[in-house]
Amino acid sequence: MSQETPRILLVTGPSGAGRLTAIHALEDLGYEIIDNLPLRLVPHLMNEAQAARPLALGIDVRNRDFSLGALIEALDTLSADPRWNVSLVYLDARADVLVRRYSETRRRHPLSPEETAEAGIARELEILQPVRSRADVLIDTSELTPHDLRAEISRWFDPETNGGLSVSVESFSFKRGTPRGLDMVFDGRFLNNPYWEPSLRKMNGRDPEVQAYVGADPNYEEFFSKVHDLVEFLLPQYSREGKSYLSIGFGCTGGQHRSVALAENLFKALATAGWQVSIRHRELERHASVHS
Repeated sequence: MSQETPRILLVTGPSGAGRLTAIHALEDLGYEIIDNLPLRLVPHLMNEAQAARPLALGIDVRNRDFSLGALIEALDTLSADPRWNVSLVYLDARADVLVRRYSETRRRHPLSPEETAEAGIARELEILQPVRSRADVLIDTSELTPHDLRAEISRWFDPETNGGLSVSVESFSFKRGTPRGLDMVFDGRFLNNPYWEPSLRKMNGRDPEVQAYVGADPNYEEFFSKVHDLVEFLLPQYSREGKSYLSIGFGCTGGQHRSVALAENLFKALATAGWQVSIRHRELERHASVHS
């Protein structure tokens, strides 16, 4: 797919997951925004829309003619149109987080105006599951502030830096679960753990001392070389297929040392090779937020 093909983002997800924040962030990035457009009007919009600016369509269960079938049909119609580069962006969050957000705002859930928010959230998550499985980019906002989410949207969709295949590399702790939305996951827990070295425990995988320690493991060089070769082989294939986004994750026990070092090294290797790549360290960001 040509990099000149104008972009359309369909932005959806459960109520309370941050769709409006994402829409506003996209507007600040120069996207033309249309929120809650009736789904039956999507084909007409595609015939009338100008290609001068990228377009973001906000869709949720409050759309007047919303149904799972109508949303899937709209997605299929857009994806089949060669005039547009279409991506489905799904803003997600854990059910307990959505319940907490509703309790804080004291709003009624659109799918359970006379029931508890829990009932509406469970209903909506079930309805949207087939849509979630088709997402090109899945952003879990459970532990993101609105500021963090805006930064994440910019990282993925800034028109000044985006075009072709965008690669995201992330480190995380398996103890806290694998991040949702990763396309590829690599486990670094077999490598020597710097945590057990007192002088390295309070450092992280961005520090040269930790990177040297991890890199000195007898298995590191072969493992990283195989991962790097696999990723470098796959990226051109995904790019030719027209895939716009690829997310790669490295996990370890605590998400502070080995996974961070691996992610940093892959990020640098891909950037040096000319790929458009960004990086995120989930546990380091969480630790910084807790102590700020």
